[in-house]
Amino acid sequence: MAALLPRPLGLAQINFLKNANKLLVAATANHYPAHQQVRNLNVHEHISYTLLRDHGIPVPKFNVATTPEEIHKYAKELNTKDIVLKAQVLAGGRGRGAFKNGLQGGVRMVDTPEAAQEIGGKMLKQYLVTKQTGAGGRICNKVMVTERKFPRREFYIAVMMERSFNGPVIIASSQGGVAIEDVAAANPDAITYEPVDIVEGIKDEQIQRVLTKIGLNTPEAQDMVRKLYDLFVKKDALLIEVNPYAEDAITGQFYCLDAKFRFDDNADYRQKELFALRDPSQEDPKEIEAAKSNLNYIALDGTIGCMVNGAGLAMATMDIIKLHGGDPANFLDVGGGATAQAVTEAFTIILSDPNVTAILVNIFGGIMRCDVIAEGIVTAAKNLSIQIPVIVRLQGTKVQEARKLIAESGLRLVPRDNLDEAARLVVQLSEIVNLAKKAGVEITIHAGPGESFGGTGQSCTKSNMQMLKALKSRNKKNCNSGGGRSKSTVCSTVRMKRKKCP
Repeated sequence: MAALLPRPLGLAQINFLKNANKLLVAATANHYPAHQQVRNLNVHEHISYTLLRDHGIPVPKFNVATTPEEIHKYAKELNTKDIVLKAQVLAGGRGRGAFKNGLQGGVRMVDTPEAAQEIGGKMLKQYLVTKQTGAGGRICNKVMVTERKFPRREFYIAVMMERSFNGPVIIASSQGGVAIEDVAAANPDAITYEPVDIVEGIKDEQIQRVLTKIGLNTPEAQDMVRKLYDLFVKKDALLIEVNPYAEDAITGQFYCLDAKFRFDDNADYRQKELFALRDPSQEDPKEIEAAKSNLNYIALDGTIGCMVNGAGLAMATMDIIKLHGGDPANFLDVGGGATAQAVTEAFTIILSDPNVTAILVNIFGGIMRCDVIAEGIVTAAKNLSIQIPVIVRLQGTKVQEARKLIAESGLRLVPRDNLDEAARLVVQLSEIVNLAKKAGVEITIHAGPGESFGGTGQSCTKSNMQMLKALKSRNKKNCNSGGGRSKSTVCSTVRMKRKKCP
């Protein structure tokens, strides 16, 4: 599930991971049943600014532009030489990031509308790469144009829903700013936590206690925290993170200079206007398609596709793949109520990742019946013409019927009973396919005579290791020295033939 592998962690989540003991000890006595979140909504900074402003919490003047001309217009309306341009990309570390067109920094200070138009125009429709986006980066379709403030003092204030005690917690620090994560790692005592009973709501003494600890116990700050918590509850938020809440050196007024919001998807039915602001361009297209089929999918950067039922089994499956030296290409939980059509869609999504060189299906039939999964696998294999190894491990309800379906399908699927053996095999076959691509060798699945669930583990492993050595040796040689066409069979599961050099 997506909540298990969240998008870029804010300080609130990082702090909790580092300081879980404090939060658990400070938990209120009233506990209510926890509910596992499935997929949560993140919004752009300009939306966070709008929510704060509309709730009476001070933010700098701002607007959001989608064209260079709009950037010039809004910069001119600010009537100041202190202008800030912020690329609207859902990722941390924007200021230290770089666009693929060579422009450095997703947060830039300029002093004229003309400079704003020139630099902001280079941000639009470009991919920004930060430490949290990966090499692919994320597209910037909007630029926020805002006035620059000169902080004299910076604070960190957040409200976060934490399941360890089934309620919100106020997190605050006197050391706000861009390096707050470093502060949390180096000096955890600089962070203060105040759990709130979600039924009783936040109390004045709690607000005063938090603000006193960070040296900001003023009526203005008290009002801000009270409004922040009220906004948190009314909008069904999971996280509202203000960093920094800063005092302007020129005016002495306090402003929220940056904010991150995350909302509970279970509340989308009563927060329709808010959820209409979701930006699909910032999400993986495969994850969007998975959500349409009620599949829990998260793309990773490995080569072994995983299709599993249940988040716990999915995590264990990825762990055992890593144990045997492989790298999962995704987290995909088909859930307990998946249909054959949903399984076919799951295969389609996995195969849309060009990095996937093998697939491991690991299903334990409890609520989910193995024969339904098997039907989906057979349908997918027929319709999608799967050309990479698919290792199928099924156990539980209707497993015998499932085995019969796969055995009678006549398709090139590799069944295994034992999870450890299945994981070892999929890692080996994935590496074979990857090396074969580099060597110009075409790989197809071939189920040999007598192949059945259980297989011949030791001989299979030995043959596969021989093939790996052969391919590695071939990759060391020049492609043009390959000679004529050759064929060989590995463990009755893989057949390869020499392709012409590119």
